[in-house]
Amino acid sequence: MPTFRVVRASSLPAHEAWRRVTHWPSHGGRVPLTSVTMEPPEPTRLGTVVVAHTGVGGFGFDDRMEVVHWTPPRDDHPGVCRLEKRGTVVLGWAEIEVHPRGDRSIVVWREEVRVAKLPRLFSMPLAWAGRLVFARLLAAVLAQ
Repeated sequence: MPTFRVVRASSLPAHEAWRRVTHWPSHGGRVPLTSVTMEPPEPTRLGTVVVAHTGVGGFGFDDRMEVVHWTPPRDDHPGVCRLEKRGTVVLGWAEIEVHPRGDRSIVVWREEVRVAKLPRLFSMPLAWAGRLVFARLLAAVLAQ
């Protein structure tokens, strides 16, 4: 099971970094060929389902993720969001932490990602690609 981790320091305060990294629709377009919707629409809460649809034309798949832990940052306590992947193609989980550091923050994105029926041979390239994609995503949403 490939797992990757991305850590980014941000000049944003924790509450604003949290707002940006958990604003799921803004992830669409930053991940190639992907659009993101929520069920139900905002605000995010326990049980929210985030659906990332990746594809071109009629070919594609949905990465359905349910929010199973949702604790926004407050005072000196980090915010933590955990999503469990509930689709039939993409499996695993993602955890996002936003740690306050005075008027700045540290964002940590950890993810275990598997593709159904994909041989283990592809685990390391999948983790490498995930790390690259989410490093770029975090840089973009934190720089807005």
